[in-house]
Amino acid sequence: MNKPNLRQAEILCVGTELLIGDIVNTNAAYLARRLAALGIGVYRQSVVGDNPTRLAADLRAALDRVDLVITSGGLGPTYDDLTKETAAAVFGRGMRMHEPSLERIRRYFTATGRKMTPNNEKQAMMPEGAIVFPNDYGTAPALALEREDGKVLIMLPGPPRELEPMFREQVEPYLHPRCDAVLFSRNIHIAGMGESAVEAALPRALLDSANPTIAPYCVAGEVRLRVTAKAENETVAAALCDKMVERVKETPVAPYIYGIDTPSPEAALVAYLTARGLTVATAESCTGGLIAKRLTDIAGCSGAVAGGAVTYQTREKTAILGVDPTLIEAHTVVSEPVARAMAEGALQKFDTDLAIATTGYAGPGGGTEQDPVGTVYIAVATKEQTVCRRLSLSPLRDRAYIRTVAATNAILDAWRLLNGLQLPPQ
Repeated sequence: MNKPNLRQAEILCVGTELLIGDIVNTNAAYLARRLAALGIGVYRQSVVGDNPTRLAADLRAALDRVDLVITSGGLGPTYDDLTKETAAAVFGRGMRMHEPSLERIRRYFTATGRKMTPNNEKQAMMPEGAIVFPNDYGTAPALALEREDGKVLIMLPGPPRELEPMFREQVEPYLHPRCDAVLFSRNIHIAGMGESAVEAALPRALLDSANPTIAPYCVAGEVRLRVTAKAENETVAAALCDKMVERVKETPVAPYIYGIDTPSPEAALVAYLTARGLTVATAESCTGGLIAKRLTDIAGCSGAVAGGAVTYQTREKTAILGVDPTLIEAHTVVSEPVARAMAEGALQKFDTDLAIATTGYAGPGGGTEQDPVGTVYIAVATKEQTVCRRLSLSPLRDRAYIRTVAATNAILDAWRLLNGLQLPPQ
């Protein structure tokens, strides 16, 4: 008899430490992404403490609502790890020792040179009829319980270093036969247009498309359009997404697209430079080296990133970058002429093809009536030209936000200049 397909899921993370904020719940986000790729929609995510009464109530309610419930946490050896025991009670099943799991746990302790205490045997106790997934990354096995009506409860260990590979390697193959479709997404990365402007530039027919769907998301310094298709396999779903991406490229949004499924602006810039054998240098004031850090975070960047200077004080702008003191005196350090001079100075100092410079007021103090906190001047120089623009960020934003958005815009301005695109308006 074929089992019904699993289309709707809930994620229930167990642990008082999650409720009180001691641990950030990354498991729910990870599981939601992996389930989406399987074509299983996540209807709810919730957290419950180490309380068997509340956990039992949540499990019963979730199983009434959806086809699949996945828990994380509560499979450890201590007295408050009660997920399995609570699930067994909800399913009306007893607990039995699972000898293969017990033997694996014993081997784990022997291999690590540690003494196995009696409470570790608790991790090998399983509800009757459980499907057990061995844990190659720790001691707590994962498991699945199936009801007669086809609904499924999967229990995973809490530590992400165990949960993530176990889900990929064992749980996904278990779920695949009961998935009738897959979801596939492409991400269109846009910079220089706000979220509302992007939405206004897209035809209603694209925004209202049901398969694939298209949805805008706003992140620091850019907008992302997520295009998602549902189909019987990934090849068909990817083709649907690619067709939609081409339609978006025919709209006024096109000049502002800097990548498709590109991890970050810095990845796009480093890839461009590397492919053409070009180099870049940085000259930073208000961003304090953040641009250089982001560029050097990209693996394989060494051929493209020559170096940089954090010239936070006026003297260093003059001594290291050669900025004319009279220029600073006439315009102040936070100004277009000084930003241009910084970029051109870095270009000469490091003998590169491209240089990026920033100077501004990141706050909370500083600023002037003309250039309040949140004002940043970004300059990009090549051997042929220098471009500069004034970035006005809200003074209500915090220092970290201003620096992050300034660095993102600076990297993207460099990418635009290399690609012959106009800079966004000031």
